[in-house]
Amino acid sequence: MPPGGSATSGGRIKSLVGGSIGNLVEWYDWYVYSAFSLYFAASFFPAGDTTAQLFNAAGVFAIGFLMRPVGGWLLGVYADKHGRKAALSLSVMLMAGGSLVVAVCPPFASIGIVAPILLVLARLAQGLSVGGEYGASATYMSEMAVARHRGFFASFQYVTLISGQLIALAVLLLLQRWLTEAQLESWGWRIPFAIGSLAALVALWLRRSIAETDAFEQTSEASRSGLFARLWEHRRSAALVIGLGAGGSLAFYTFTTYMQKFLVNTAHWTKAEASLVSAGTLVVYMCIQPVFGALSDRIGRRPLLLAFGVLGVLGTVPVLTALSSVQSRTEGFVLILAALTVLSCYTAISGLVKAELFPANVRALGVGLPYALSVSLFGGTAEYVALWFKSAGHEAGFFWYVTAMIAISLVVALILPDTRDASLIEG
Repeated sequence: MPPGGSATSGGRIKSLVGGSIGNLVEWYDWYVYSAFSLYFAASFFPAGDTTAQLFNAAGVFAIGFLMRPVGGWLLGVYADKHGRKAALSLSVMLMAGGSLVVAVCPPFASIGIVAPILLVLARLAQGLSVGGEYGASATYMSEMAVARHRGFFASFQYVTLISGQLIALAVLLLLQRWLTEAQLESWGWRIPFAIGSLAALVALWLRRSIAETDAFEQTSEASRSGLFARLWEHRRSAALVIGLGAGGSLAFYTFTTYMQKFLVNTAHWTKAEASLVSAGTLVVYMCIQPVFGALSDRIGRRPLLLAFGVLGVLGTVPVLTALSSVQSRTEGFVLILAALTVLSCYTAISGLVKAELFPANVRALGVGLPYALSVSLFGGTAEYVALWFKSAGHEAGFFWYVTAMIAISLVVALILPDTRDASLIEG
């Protein structure tokens, strides 16, 4: 499509839907691995202790997480050199390939050591994919949206991210209801990966039909070379991205991914109760993202980031302390939702704020690589750090650790200009 071709309202909406649906599918595929590892671990690793099998599966999951900075680097460079559309298509192809390999891979009993090797390779591809998806998707949706509604439309990046997590959980619950545990362990665990690979192909078709952004098409080819030198010129912005992500990603993984385990291990809820309350809070959390995105279009991005920082610093320890002994399911729901509402001040606009800090010729790399480093260091280690504090008998230390990281994000918000008014995104 020629420059300016994406400027029509219908074209923008179609492109935003195509970009966001692909994001949903990618995050579904990413979370399915964690949701079903209990059932497929024995298929990929030698027979023996179940804990050892799960540990091996978790290790492969961690490898995928460590690949996210590599994905942020490689696909960020690709998006800034060859276009956002090309990078988004490549990203979803990697995810589809990884899911397909897991879905059809023969078990260890049939092909021996090749089985876990193929699992590792599949997870490496998915780690690259999801690492590059964030920067490319945030850049694409930020550039495609019109300026006056940029916060609202960009917020759908987290709507689809959370949707992917919820759909993975829903597929798990449905299969647990329809199949026996023996069937799930034998072949049923392959179903969600097959669904993911097919859905990724649909997302690929959608993404191949979306428009390229004007912001990319209006950059000269000469300006797309020497990307790391150009990123170095914007090292202050890259550092700000890492600082924002320190508290934001840690808080996100604490109150979403880790919260279910926290309610079981610390508050002594049943797994069913923890799953139900966690899923309920995630649904509401998903729905309020556009509200905060739209609010940022009216009052600016900085007030929301400051609200997240101040309320997060003041409220994290009291909320987690209360949750550690809460018995009322209603009270637990309210406490978690309160934390997620505060977190929405960050998540609804996080990708947009980062995109607004960089010029078009280095935007995808500037968003993707620093954020991937931040989420790998802080978000990806949230559960391990929390359990380390708990095993050491100082669980409250984790509450203060989260508070300290949010304080870093608050400092960044204090020195950050309001990117709504100082945006480097054209239009």
